[in-house]
Order: sequence, then structure tokens, then C-alpha cells
Amino acid sequence: MKAFCAAVLLCGLIQGTPTLAAPPAASPLLGTWAVDTARLPMAAAARPKSVTFTFAEAGGNKLKTEVDIVDAGDVRIHSTSTVGTDGVPGSITGGMEADTVALTQPAPNVLVMVLSKARTPGSTRIYVAAPDGKSMVETATYFGDNGTPIIRTNYFTRVR
Repeated sequence: MKAFCAAVLLCGLIQGTPTLAAPPAASPLLGTWAVDTARLPMAAAARPKSVTFTFAEAGGNKLKTEVDIVDAGDVRIHSTSTVGTDGVPGSITGGMEADTVALTQPAPNVLVMVLSKARTPGSTRIYVAAPDGKSMVETATYFGDNGTPIIRTNYFTRVR
């Protein structure tokens, strides 16, 4: 009987012990991604030779974003930002189409980015990593010169 009571007490202690939660999984967006330039909606001669994005954790709920472009004339462009995913705007250095960015991450595989330059609204970009983590789609929205809304989709593959 003592053995039975001890076993019941031990089971109660084990069941009452809180379990440690697993640390949150890293976002599948983290890493380096290459744009499929052949699918860009522009003349082949005007397409950049390469475009890569790197998303990396920067601590304190901040995300470091680096964009490297080699344009059709072999000019290299490097831009970077480190901002929170709380929607508070931050600076971009070296950006040719934006100098300010705000980010939010509504799900681990989704990033929403809003860009502006010289306090003029630019574009909104939504990045969604595929469940297998091997590809990513960017939906970019902006307004054309005549004020017409435009939506463009870009396709990425993971480099690392």
C-alpha cells in the first residue's frame, strides 16, 4: 500500500510540474534569397543581373535587411536597414528607391514592409515564405505615374 501511495504521489508531482515551452522557431524568412530575374516584368536588356535579399535577426525584435543589386550595367547597389517589426519607421542606408521603412510580421513566414523616400509614399511589399522554406513570393503594391494602383509579384529562391 505504501508503494502504491508513493507512486500516486509521484505521478501527481510529475503531472503538476510545468513543462518548459519550446523556444519559438526561427522565422522561415531569415536567410538569403535571390530574385528570379528572368520573371521580372521588364525588358530582358533592362533587368538587373542579380538581386538578393538577406533577412537576419538583429536582437530586440529587430530585423536587419540587406538588399544587393547588380544592375544591367554591372553597377552594384547595397542597401541596409535594421528596424523593429513593430511598425515604427526606421532608416534605410544606400536605398535607391527608399530611405525609410516600417515593418510588421503578422506570422513567422510573413513580413509586411512599407517604404518611402524623402517623405513621399513609395510601395508596400508583402513577403511570404513557402512552408518548405525553399521559396518566397513578394507582392509589391504601388501607384503608377497616373495614380493607377499596380501590383507586381516577384519570385525568390533560398540561397542560404
